[in-house]
Amino acid sequence: MDKLPKVLIVTPTYNEIESIHALITRLVAVKNELATKYDISLLVVDDNSPDGTARAVKERAINWISVLDRPGKGGLGPAYIAGFNWGLTQDFDYLCEIDADLSHQPEQLVHLLDALDGHDLAIGTRWMPGGSVVNWPFSRQLISRIGTGYARLALKLDLKDITSGYRAFHREVLEHIDLASINSQGYCFQIEVALRSSKDGFSIAQVPITFIERAGGVSKMSKRIVIEALWNVTKWGFGSYKYRR
Repeated sequence: MDKLPKVLIVTPTYNEIESIHALITRLVAVKNELATKYDISLLVVDDNSPDGTARAVKERAINWISVLDRPGKGGLGPAYIAGFNWGLTQDFDYLCEIDADLSHQPEQLVHLLDALDGHDLAIGTRWMPGGSVVNWPFSRQLISRIGTGYARLALKLDLKDITSGYRAFHREVLEHIDLASINSQGYCFQIEVALRSSKDGFSIAQVPITFIERAGGVSKMSKRIVIEALWNVTKWGFGSYKYRR
């Protein structure tokens, strides 16, 4: 029997105690359902959450779930980089991103993983046929659509949801794009990873997903994160984007 692909789901957390148990419960069901196709593990990258998120995960004592403790709140990008580096050293074949607040539906993970049969990277996409958003204020939808449209235009990328944080990668993509040189802190990290992947010729699948606004906890979106993305996209789009490998 062929060896199943090893899949690592990485989810950064900071004060996600209200949703982390539900996320784990749903991922247990997904893992069981996909047991004949994929060998799934979960890594929670926790930024020393005061609400005890990391402790709650450890107390579940599930052998395929690990916690990577970080000393403090350090941003989405660095959290994912730490998680990806951990996964690459553990010889996972596929590495995935998912939000801990249940805005991404764990049951749709299979569509991202299946898309890797023929593509290097799969991006869960809200703004395409079959994709949708639920309970998201119109103002947030407008900001997301305008931001995505501007990034597509400036960076000349034909990606309909470039800031999406629901993704699946072949490990070779993450090994190639030089994670150590990425400085983006917030959701701009997603843009920069997509830009590097595209520039380096990797094939990107866009997979429709349903995005549901978080029911509990507090969004990490801030003006600083928006400004970082706007500044970097403008700089990269109208200058020359280069990085060393």
